Amino acid sequence: MSKTPKRRENRIAALQFLYACSLNPPDDLTDQLSLFFSGKDRERDFYSFAEELIHGVLENLDDVDQVIKTYAENWDFDRIAKMDLSILRLAIFELQKRLDIPPIVSINEAIELSKEFSGPDSKRFINGILDKMKSTIQRPLRDATEL
Repeated sequence: MSKTPKRRENRIAALQFLYACSLNPPDDLTDQLSLFFSGKDRERDFYSFAEELIHGVLENLDDVDQVIKTYAENWDFDRIAKMDLSILRLAIFELQKRLDIPPIVSINEAIELSKEFSGPDSKRFINGILDKMKSTIQRPLRDATEL
């Protein structure tokens, strides 16, 4: 079994699915999710957090992308690397909607994902956008908030 923490493993799965969606949007989300999770090493229940994140990002995609466009100054949105875009979408969704996750955790996870799955300059780009957004968050950065 993997030594990767469960939530990290779930974020990686969510990132992989969101990246695939950015390249080829699914016609039927339910079928694509079933197919995606059937190819994983673990039972689908293990990935419940990943599914929550995937649905959350996709349901809030316009709002999340607007945040990226706001803070990605001097960047053409369509030219942002798809992996970086997927990492940002995941992190921004967590920062905006997942009050049970301390913002600093979402930011740190995004940076770690960028180190593992993206190019060497991605960490700075992603951190820059999330750092700008962090200043607008109206809740404690190191604590989860009651749901």
